[in-house]
Amino acid sequence: MSSFDRQIAQLNPPQRDAVLAAKGPLLVLAGAGSGKTRVVTYRIAKLIRRGIAPERILAVTFTNKAAAEMLSRVTTLLPRQVVKKGQKAHRPVVSTFHSYCVKILRRKITHLGYPSRFAIYDRGDQESLARKTLRDISAPDTLLKPSDLLPIIGGWKTKAIRPDQAANAAQNDREHLAAIAYRRYQRSLKNAGAVDFDDLLLLTEQLFSELPEARRDEAGRFDHLLIDEYQDTNASQYRIVKALAGGHRNLCVVGDDDQSIYAWRGAVVEHILRFKRDWPDAKEVRLEDNYRSTAAILRVANDLIAHNRKRHAKTLKAARPGGEKPRIIQYESEQEEAVQIVADISRKILQPGIEPGDVAVLFRTKEQPRLFEAELRRARIPYVLMGGQSFYDRKEVRDLLAYLRLVDTPSDDAALLRIINTPARGIGDKTVESLLAAAVAQKRSVWKVIGDPVGLSLPPPAMAALNKFYSTVESLRASSKRLDLQSLGQRLIQSIDYRREIDRVYPKPEDREARWTSVEQVVTALAQYQQREPEGTVKGFLDETVLEGREPDEDKDKKLARNAVALLTLHAAKGLEYPIVYMVGMEEGILPHHRSVAAGDEAVEEERRLAYVGVTRAQDRLTLSMTTTRMKWGKPRTSHPSRFLFEIAGNAEQAAAAAEKSRQEIVGGRRR
Repeated sequence: MSSFDRQIAQLNPPQRDAVLAAKGPLLVLAGAGSGKTRVVTYRIAKLIRRGIAPERILAVTFTNKAAAEMLSRVTTLLPRQVVKKGQKAHRPVVSTFHSYCVKILRRKITHLGYPSRFAIYDRGDQESLARKTLRDISAPDTLLKPSDLLPIIGGWKTKAIRPDQAANAAQNDREHLAAIAYRRYQRSLKNAGAVDFDDLLLLTEQLFSELPEARRDEAGRFDHLLIDEYQDTNASQYRIVKALAGGHRNLCVVGDDDQSIYAWRGAVVEHILRFKRDWPDAKEVRLEDNYRSTAAILRVANDLIAHNRKRHAKTLKAARPGGEKPRIIQYESEQEEAVQIVADISRKILQPGIEPGDVAVLFRTKEQPRLFEAELRRARIPYVLMGGQSFYDRKEVRDLLAYLRLVDTPSDDAALLRIINTPARGIGDKTVESLLAAAVAQKRSVWKVIGDPVGLSLPPPAMAALNKFYSTVESLRASSKRLDLQSLGQRLIQSIDYRREIDRVYPKPEDREARWTSVEQVVTALAQYQQREPEGTVKGFLDETVLEGREPDEDKDKKLARNAVALLTLHAAKGLEYPIVYMVGMEEGILPHHRSVAAGDEAVEEERRLAYVGVTRAQDRLTLSMTTTRMKWGKPRTSHPSRFLFEIAGNAEQAAAAAEKSRQEIVGGRRR
């Protein structure tokens, strides 16, 4: 028996079934922590050892990192004479969807009227083209800007909506204008011999649809097709897969419908749910043995996900019996939640064998980490914010902090120049250049020049805009002497009408809501700072937002990233695992998110899958927490436990009651 066959023999029975299945369609339902990557790589290696030419196998996944890892692992499983170093023709093709579509289009795109040496536009190129497109159609800047247009077009392309179909998909005036711009944008791309990132899928699907001979030629390059993370495929990817596999029918898809959490970017869970309807003769293998989490954690995961109706029925089985029962903890406020959880982390990392890098704190929204960042800094525990920006790096937060810096120190030119035309107030680049030139010549701060514009020659509209800006900030400076910090923050936001700026800049309701929530969190942060420091000042608050006394060098950053508490959203956590996991903010309106509650049952099922992904990241210890009150605009508001906590606890009646109460409050609130 060869060493490879001995490795195959060590797989559990379902894993072996998936690896050894011969021809025809194969659905591998791979539960969390069930050894999915091993099965995929062993299956590819086994096909090659059976005599399938390596270059006749195509494996597709979603990230370049996953593709590189898969190819590396397959190569180590094969004899040297099968895959020799440097002989790419004798390797399986392992690629992302987008990378492989580039190869197809390089070969065939001339059939669609593009040159084979087409350019792929990056974000900067797209923004320039979008700007020109909107100028060409005389689109009012107040209704549609390049930063508005590109996400709308990207969303349509992800759903395989072409320019001639966009008008029917448009739901408001902005989108109807975007549909007109989309047609011109796409025509300009083609005239320039270029495509954008989303076109790589859309044009490949169009090619297969319009030219059967091109589809047959591309499908004929392979005898076996393997798709990883099939639950994450969008409409275009689904149709491309069917086109490539339709002839030989040797299609193996691997995924887990219980971990389908990307509907917001076009993923369609029904693709994996209806696989056996698409391919009636498909063999189905279920990988349910979990090698990651303890039995105690898996009981929670299974109890939770069983409440979803649209799923393949399966139950994770623990390879690790026993374990510490997951904790559900209730705190009075989000401040206490952060303080107590960081204190718990501090105690744990003092224990032998536990490092900061063993711990993860998982959130539903990007606003939640702010308090945990502050507490971890205070406790001097290294942390890394993964999958997103720090709260204090977000544009809207930096804008408001710049205003506070200006209120506190008008000579802070960097803060002034950041927000002098934010929100837009008619102070253009030429005006700013004149101000800077005068400030340098007169050796004064820009603020002094605005307040006393000696020697400054500007058109009357620009001068009027500067005077209004100066009056607004001076009024805020006067207010800062008599208002508490929370009230000052609210006065600032109202004075500059920042809500209108957010509505102007971000076309999608969910983006506007997320940005506005960050604005709200600044007010909350001011209130919480003043609660801790009754005599606190604007300067004191600003000082606290800066990382305490650090100018980290590159090597130190790398070290911290390797051994630091991970702060990350539940979406960013997929595919990762940690010995100790905290899932925080388990409240109605947060998880499940209030947008999903308003959208209905299918959206709530995705939220439940998101919670399930969080639970199954934990290897040894899991804590789920909630608060009874949560600050909103600086004031405490009552919070309600997430229905998912009741489901985990086996209390279906209370879960249903929580769901109905949440639905009534959220939907009713929107109607009002």
